[in-house]
Amino acid sequence: MSEPPFRSVAIVGLGLIGGSLALALRERWPSVRVTGVDSEAVIAHVRGSGAIDRSASDLAEVTDVDLVVLAAPVRQNLELLGRLRAPSAVVTDVGSTKRVMVEAGRSLPESVVFVGGHPLGGAERGGFAFARANLFDRRPWIFTPDGSIGGAAVASLTRLVEGLGAEAVTMDADDHDRLMSFLSHLPQLTASALMDVVGDGAGSEGLRLAGRGLVDTTRLASSPANVWGDVCQTNVEPIRHALDVLIGRLTLLRENLDTPGAIDDLFRDAASWRAVLMKDRE
Repeated sequence: MSEPPFRSVAIVGLGLIGGSLALALRERWPSVRVTGVDSEAVIAHVRGSGAIDRSASDLAEVTDVDLVVLAAPVRQNLELLGRLRAPSAVVTDVGSTKRVMVEAGRSLPESVVFVGGHPLGGAERGGFAFARANLFDRRPWIFTPDGSIGGAAVASLTRLVEGLGAEAVTMDADDHDRLMSFLSHLPQLTASALMDVVGDGAGSEGLRLAGRGLVDTTRLASSPANVWGDVCQTNVEPIRHALDVLIGRLTLLRENLDTPGAIDDLFRDAASWRAVLMKDRE
């Protein structure tokens, strides 16, 4: 077994991502000392799983760790940066928007290195009850370092996540937010809006007649609103642009429903991109 890149890790927020990280660390490197930071109710549940060694209710209580992982919703993570007391830790987060976090990380002391992070291994339901050690297996884990700062920290974080089965990817924070607006944020908002429209149009009795197509298409509509509210508020312009593109495509579709070949063109192009999406996944 290889040596862990960090001997002690504090995870702030023990929901799906933070809890899965704790479980994965315990499974891969049992010697790593894991401190969980969350409410007492959550800590009590997590402690019974054996995923953490120590607990705290406030990040300000944690001063002696090598790595701090902020695994709360984005705006909470921004506030948590101000409560950081570990004097020389590497700090990363797991949020779905990166530009605001990278900008905030510049205010940290020089002895603390912040590297934005985003594991693409979520699920439609949150909370520690749904956490699992293999959540990150063969999934991308994106890091968005601030320019050339933190090269050694990025290398250590890469070793960490690859040791947990993920695939480390590095990119600029602005590029990340633009890409995620299409890959993640737009699908989430579209699924939620679609479910809302269909529910209002069909009603509870009508929904009982729905098939697997609607069930599969709207799976993301079960996602927690508090997480996605933060995402929208911290990535407004890229998401707005993605929505404009989708609205334009839907408007064009509505105007050409009776135009010969219009539906064929849409389905052909969509099927082609779907094949690209699914390549090597099935």
